[in-house]
Amino acid sequence: MAGAGEVRVGVNGVVAEGRPVRWGILATGGIAAKFASELAELPEGDAELVAVASRSAASAGAFAERFGIPAAYGGWDGLAADPSVDAVYVATPHSAHHDAVRLCLEAGKAVLCEKPFTLNAAEAVALVELARKRGVFLMEAMWMHCNPAIRRMAELVRDGAIGEVRSVHADFGIDVPWDPAHRLYDPALGGGALLDLGVYPVAFAHLVLGEPAEVTAWAHLRDGVDTNTGLLLGYDSGAVAALTCSLVADTAQVAAVTGSAGRIEIPRGFFHPERFVLHRPGRAPEEFTGEGPAGSFVHEAAEVGRCLRAGATESPLVPLEGTLAVMRTLDAARERIGLRYPGERRRP
Repeated sequence: MAGAGEVRVGVNGVVAEGRPVRWGILATGGIAAKFASELAELPEGDAELVAVASRSAASAGAFAERFGIPAAYGGWDGLAADPSVDAVYVATPHSAHHDAVRLCLEAGKAVLCEKPFTLNAAEAVALVELARKRGVFLMEAMWMHCNPAIRRMAELVRDGAIGEVRSVHADFGIDVPWDPAHRLYDPALGGGALLDLGVYPVAFAHLVLGEPAEVTAWAHLRDGVDTNTGLLLGYDSGAVAALTCSLVADTAQVAAVTGSAGRIEIPRGFFHPERFVLHRPGRAPEEFTGEGPAGSFVHEAAEVGRCLRAGATESPLVPLEGTLAVMRTLDAARERIGLRYPGERRRP
């Protein structure tokens, strides 16, 4: 199992026990709306949505009215400067993550940034260094790592329930009709299957096996984005991870971890499952069910709140070193398939 990393403690963004974390949301798209809705699943008094920002004042105002948010900003600066905001959820397209997160960190705001964390590892390193320099909390919104069922699965693997891990399989594919105006097909927004969907299989493999020694990848490219992509990760232990992602096929969206003494199978929606099954020779299959709210965002929001109340500047569930390792793997895969985005900051 990959290590969880150390939890750093700082002074910025600390939230006192008994006070809700006051959230701001940067962007007003579908995923921002889902986050806003699921904050209500947290226990009463744990979280409060106090501000929203968009590049469009009209969009911010409509979002604020929809969710009963007291402050709406037609620009990011207003949200970053708002003294009532403890933490900002960044829900912009991938290509804007770096600038949005940097602005919030420089203003001393704790940040939960949607996956993929940035377009590439160089951008991710810059943000992590800034957060550590300022002593401000920063976390990638990898809901999978905060999911109760996934956490239990990882614990079983770590405790040797299936022996030594030999292989990981995971796929995430959806069927999206070709439309060059759609964000998933727009290279200027960091579109493509790998960054939007493939980050989940890659993060899943990292959770179980850590950073690979070798990365092999192939993809079908169309107009500057990858539409159907496969990765094979190799590890010094002899383990392998076979991962796929697609924008042109509705795949099974399942995952499996096979070891020397058994295997774990996670059903459709492996990236936010409610259950999984443990298979071991000579025993009946064992089904495990995750505890807590069904919402996917609520677990990561709760983890941010827990960390801020503890004065921690990163989460042991989604450590920054783990985020950087995933970005390095995605970079390596992109090098293999020849994918670079317009205007992208150079990778190291």
